[in-house]
Amino acid sequence: MALLNYTTTIDVYKTVGEIQKILVTHGARKIMQGYSEDGHISSICFSIVTNDGEKGIRLPANVPAIYEVLKQQKKQGKIKINIDYAQAERVAWRIVKDWIEAQVAILESQMVSMDEIFLPYMLNKQGQTFFQAYQQKLLE
Repeated sequence: MALLNYTTTIDVYKTVGEIQKILVTHGARKIMQGYSEDGHISSICFSIVTNDGEKGIRLPANVPAIYEVLKQQKKQGKIKINIDYAQAERVAWRIVKDWIEAQVAILESQMVSMDEIFLPYMLNKQGQTFFQAYQQKLLE
């Protein structure tokens, strides 16, 4: 099966704008983008208000991983379009947007809270995400 959104032509900045709108509609504050050294959007950073105060979130898009998957699927014949880094960026951010939409649907059903959804991406005082701290065994 081909990667979700692999044929998208929607510009990264349009997708990031759609993501920002979803986040703001659901209580996000202070939204900004993180950029790679070569000027590509690498993450969306925002804050949310929790029972413990305002918390920062850094939500990445792993474009290099998407690029490798797309190249592999092209070799395997699963996809027929030309693959370049710009296509991988478009696909990565559409996947992030779709994931956020699914998560806020669960939020709207009142099954979870905003901080539950974004816990792996919540930042500590050192600027690490919860997941990064977990990977480094700092939660044990």
